[in-house]
Amino acid sequence: MKEDKKHEETIAQVKQQIDILLNDNSVPRNVKAALDEAKKALSQGEGNYSVRSSTATYKIDEVSNDINLPPYARTVIWNILSLLESVKD
Repeated sequence: MKEDKKHEETIAQVKQQIDILLNDNSVPRNVKAALDEAKKALSQGEGNYSVRSSTATYKIDEVSNDINLPPYARTVIWNILSLLESVKD
């Protein structure tokens, strides 16, 4: 149960960072779409953290090297991916 609480806190952190990027006008639409899908994947259901984080990681990783991504946004995305890696069942 302690792990579940830790995972929920990490996922909440990730969602906050995704929201920052979603509200940024300099982030390309295709990146925002992937971030939105990742956020939805993280919000689905209870438990099964590794599946939720893996789905989100896959979606975000696809756009992490987008050439139109501002450098600071890429850093935020790498931070998000790092946080998602820490979420394991």
